[in-house]
Amino acid sequence: MPELPEVERGRRLAATACEGRRIERVRCANDRIVFDEHSPAQVRRALIGRRVRKVHRHGKQLWFELDDQNHPLFHFGMAGAFQVPGVPALSLASSGKRDGDGSWPPRHLKIHLWMEDGGELVMTDKRRFGRIRLRAEPRAEPPISRLGFDPLTQMPPMEEFARRLRGRRVAIKSLLLDQGFAAGVGNWIADEVLYQAGIDPRRGADSLSKAELRRLRNKLGAVVKKAVEVDAVKERFPRSWLFHHRWGKSASARTARGQAIEFIEIGGRTTAWVPTLQK
Repeated sequence: MPELPEVERGRRLAATACEGRRIERVRCANDRIVFDEHSPAQVRRALIGRRVRKVHRHGKQLWFELDDQNHPLFHFGMAGAFQVPGVPALSLASSGKRDGDGSWPPRHLKIHLWMEDGGELVMTDKRRFGRIRLRAEPRAEPPISRLGFDPLTQMPPMEEFARRLRGRRVAIKSLLLDQGFAAGVGNWIADEVLYQAGIDPRRGADSLSKAELRRLRNKLGAVVKKAVEVDAVKERFPRSWLFHHRWGKSASARTARGQAIEFIEIGGRTTAWVPTLQK
């Protein structure tokens, strides 16, 4: 599933292709699952002829600020992505391969934008869990208005971060996955942060000491920042990361240092952790 770094990569692609340009043509797939609130025709009419002022992101939500009151809001779901001509599709560790064969336009296309200068942008989604909607004020309306802080752009000061965990008895892994707490954190980021912070994912959020909270906050910021820095290309993640060894739930899985990785379920999600390190 695309998490914050993959969605930020999408934002950058869209910004390069669209910012400051007028949308000349729009093609929308006839898919009333992805276009669940507004019909493909409504979205097309709202976008065509409009100029893209800015491309924004909060957590896993993306939107275009247009020179009009209807702004398109995008969510990639389980397998969605923005693509532009000449740039290979990003491979997701969960799928094990790149989405598509390099042809243009790509398969599983949901929306295709042609810009006034000849540039193009598409959103693909082969599993159809993504969504394309319209919002008058994206930040002030659901789903964005219900989201927590963005770990890349809005990391709270230490005191505020600790306050947000106070009294939360839920498992810390579950809290990290709660989009109302930290927007954009998904399964692999949560596991990576807890591994690097040395915290047992089953611990209650309210049981963490001040030192543990500080490590948690620092690692959350550092993991997200590094993944964004390398444009979410998993081969460029540090070799010491748990990420490279957490897939497949192998009984023989080991970290780069040879520590045994165990797999448990927390809140319905598979969790990879290292019991000898995470306390």
